[in-house]
Amino acid sequence: MRLAAVISILSVLLAIGSATEWWESGNYYQIYPRSFRDSDGDGIGDLNGVTEKLQYLKDIGFTATWLSPIFKSPMVDFGYDIADFYQIHPEYGTMEDFERMIARAKEVGIRIILDFVPNHSSDQNEWFLKSVDSDPVYKDFYVWHDGKINEETGEREPPSNWNSEFRYSAWEWNEVRQQYYLHQFAVAQPDLNYRNPAVVAEMKNVIKFWLAKGVSGFRIDAIPYLFEVDLDRYNQYPDEPLSNDTACPDSNDHCYTQHIYTQDQPETVDMIYQWRELVDEFHTVHGGDKRILMTEAYTSFENIIKCYGDGTRNGSHIPFNFDFLSNINNASKATAYVEHIEKWMNAMPQGVYANWVLGNHDNKRVASRFGVQRIDLINILLQTLPGHAVTYNGEELGMTDVFISWEDTVDPQACNSDPDVYYDRSRDPERTPYQWDASPMAGFTSGDVTWLPVSDDYKTNNALQQLRAPQSHLQIFKTLVRVRQEPSFRFGELKIQALDDDVIVYSRQKQGSDIYVIVLNLGESEKNIDLTKYFSLGATAEIITSSLQSQYINGDVVQTSSFVAKGNVGTVLVGIS
Repeated sequence: MRLAAVISILSVLLAIGSATEWWESGNYYQIYPRSFRDSDGDGIGDLNGVTEKLQYLKDIGFTATWLSPIFKSPMVDFGYDIADFYQIHPEYGTMEDFERMIARAKEVGIRIILDFVPNHSSDQNEWFLKSVDSDPVYKDFYVWHDGKINEETGEREPPSNWNSEFRYSAWEWNEVRQQYYLHQFAVAQPDLNYRNPAVVAEMKNVIKFWLAKGVSGFRIDAIPYLFEVDLDRYNQYPDEPLSNDTACPDSNDHCYTQHIYTQDQPETVDMIYQWRELVDEFHTVHGGDKRILMTEAYTSFENIIKCYGDGTRNGSHIPFNFDFLSNINNASKATAYVEHIEKWMNAMPQGVYANWVLGNHDNKRVASRFGVQRIDLINILLQTLPGHAVTYNGEELGMTDVFISWEDTVDPQACNSDPDVYYDRSRDPERTPYQWDASPMAGFTSGDVTWLPVSDDYKTNNALQQLRAPQSHLQIFKTLVRVRQEPSFRFGELKIQALDDDVIVYSRQKQGSDIYVIVLNLGESEKNIDLTKYFSLGATAEIITSSLQSQYINGDVVQTSSFVAKGNVGTVLVGIS
């Protein structure tokens, strides 16, 4: 068939000529501890379970793993409501278990990164309880306000129309203190007051505490919410303008207003820079490997890029590329993929790395969003682009979402809705137990019950089965991780283009090293492509790896002038000199 004209071409050199630090061009794995591996049979994953499986992660080839929150918590939001930032949650183990995990990670050569949740605490945190009692040290640790009196009814009302992410007012009345407190998430997650220098200092102490315990860095949660607009001269907070979004008619929903006063305030980025200075200073004083920061910010593209730094001060080492995650889906055309890749690569400051992420504990699984038939194609994409790759646990197996009924739903974001719309809001489906093997409960636990149900397909889709199979999603993933260590992937140029609505082709090559060509066919129909029209290839190339349903096997030699790309298949080839 005749291919369409080139839609978009990007040719960029990596910002950094050679990676020398452990974290550069890294391969990062997110563990949701509650669902990863249960070592004591209570149906809840724990630190000893993580420790047990660190060699598995190293064998795949991951650089580091970041753990969703493991700190003491009432578990209203499953660890994102922290009662004590300096203690391990008892269901997950003890400080000794944590130290054992750190020691084992050092033995196998994999770094541990912790989830740092700075925006809020639990309402069971000692700081909040003392703030409620107006303790002079903690009185202003949180955002408090008297509210306002309705002139018509004489009733006291919240200070503003701000809504929480989990629906309803972001203000909650406290009878003891006789004031409202701000919570941008659950009622049980009061927002810390970053306009109080004591809060800033205390959260820096938290970072230093865990750095001293041996962690290699932090993934920082919910960055856009750190600051709210300051009080006006009348000591009031302004209402946010309505979004006037016809798809969001419920005044209780977060989307009902534009969050111009509760998100992305100017002081937010400066806080990231302060935390970067802190971890850099710790490295200078204590030596050892560099410690890194990852940042989570569902915000504008421009704000994400600012997280890298401002040209004078450095910020996040890895500001998660949520532009890619938020804008690419199963209906996206090849041109959209290329445009968003080009957008990020061209916007990065000098001397930093790109990163690519399409899955995490807050989004439906990649295999469910893009289709199981595309899981290998997506993993090929993420593992062969320049910079960092980030993988959520289970995506390497092609795990899919598990249906959780309204009655069994535990995610507060869903529980605050109703049986008609809860599933779209729920994050439970992507948080179900990891599928280790075909034994009862997928080898996740020796117990009879799990905190969320195990997927029905665990007997045919699990890590052990895929490790034993000659070809599987996991075997393909392991091949990708190995090949990305080649010089052309670590330091090489990226040349990428969309050939039509379905096909993306790109090459990775470092001068003097092999040329690798990646072909991704997002469509359903087979395409015949003359790769020599786009890349300096010889007559033949070797298949490094290809999607599970591909007609190719690793090591096959193909004609580059008539390469056949099946629908929903990704392929990595290397030129033959």
